[in-house]
Amino acid sequence: MATNDDLIIVASAACIIISDEEERQKRKRRWWMTSLFKSRSRYRGMDLLKDLTSEVEYGLFENFCRMKSADFEWLLNRIGPKIAKQNTSFREAIPPTERLMLTLRYLATGDSFTSLMYTFKISKQLISYIIPEVCSAIIESLDDYVKMPSNAEEWRSVAENFNTQWNFPHCLGAVDGRHCILQAPIDSGSDYFNYKQNFSIVLMGIADSNYTFLFADVGCQGRISDGGVLKNSVFWKKLQNSDLNLPPEEVPYVFVGDDAFSLHEHFLKAYPVEQKKGSKKRIFNYRLCRAQRVIENVFGIMSAVFRVLRKVMLLSPEKATTVVLTCVYLHNFLRESRHSRNLYTPPGTFDDDKDGTVMPGSWRKVRDRTSQSFVPMTKVGRKTSANCEAIRNEFSDYFMNEGRVDWQNDYA
Repeated sequence: MATNDDLIIVASAACIIISDEEERQKRKRRWWMTSLFKSRSRYRGMDLLKDLTSEVEYGLFENFCRMKSADFEWLLNRIGPKIAKQNTSFREAIPPTERLMLTLRYLATGDSFTSLMYTFKISKQLISYIIPEVCSAIIESLDDYVKMPSNAEEWRSVAENFNTQWNFPHCLGAVDGRHCILQAPIDSGSDYFNYKQNFSIVLMGIADSNYTFLFADVGCQGRISDGGVLKNSVFWKKLQNSDLNLPPEEVPYVFVGDDAFSLHEHFLKAYPVEQKKGSKKRIFNYRLCRAQRVIENVFGIMSAVFRVLRKVMLLSPEKATTVVLTCVYLHNFLRESRHSRNLYTPPGTFDDDKDGTVMPGSWRKVRDRTSQSFVPMTKVGRKTSANCEAIRNEFSDYFMNEGRVDWQNDYA
């Protein structure tokens, strides 16, 4: 005969079974896919691609993807096998072409995943997986496009180009950094909170005189200054350990930067205070700023084309790092492409210098000066050693004597 305890146990088990069944009924989907995404079969990404390329004279495809169709096809062939998925009995996989178009459009506009969902008829949940995956494939496929010189001869070639174009000898690259603004990362505290009262990761770049990246470090927390980011990078460790294979010379080969960095044997910045017009220190500052402007132009054109850098990225720091690094690799890829180079950086894009007169590049005209995204780093005063000061003075003396140019006193 059943006891009261047995009845209680049976009743409890029955309640659990009923509760589980009710929960399953609540979770049961009304449909596998909404009608919005089912309609993709009527207007697929391939149809969109055809429409964009049907009227070449209007440049619709180039505006949509920020590159020529030839470069799009080349890139698709490189990353296609890495991003392709298998069809299942439930649904057809999104083709690699659509995945690449979706990612390039996101980089070009910085639109929200919800906005892209209505354009491509792909759920925002799936978009959140597609974009980081395609970005990682692009970085892997374009790995050779961002590479520092590996020997003394290659470094000398970089320095000769700087001297020819910007009248700054022994310069191996211009260095600067930018904050890429994020939504507040979960449980991050103040790690990513920067001096602009935003959350960000830092892009640190070194550019040559051809406006391409030699090195990029992305992902450092926004609270860290330019100097701190630089000193935690692989580049700085190699520089400190003499592993960069720089050319051996009596006057060191140097990198140039702004006041956010500290003076170093191989790193020059401007003199800290306003100098008398025509003095050797003011002329040095002017010549250095002309060379350092290269990296400012690189950041300017990259953010003008890839507008995702100008908007608050609603991504985790890890995914945002991948997105920013993708923009860096695509910048070099498009700069070196014979198809898209003039599309990406048409004549007049960058600042030009005619005998000391600086002509602002067209990228400056499209800057959003009210935007708080992609902002410069904070400048921090730093002490300098006597040896580093002597190297800077040696450059100053050179600019006043054998390295003098006729127009410098008129503008410095």
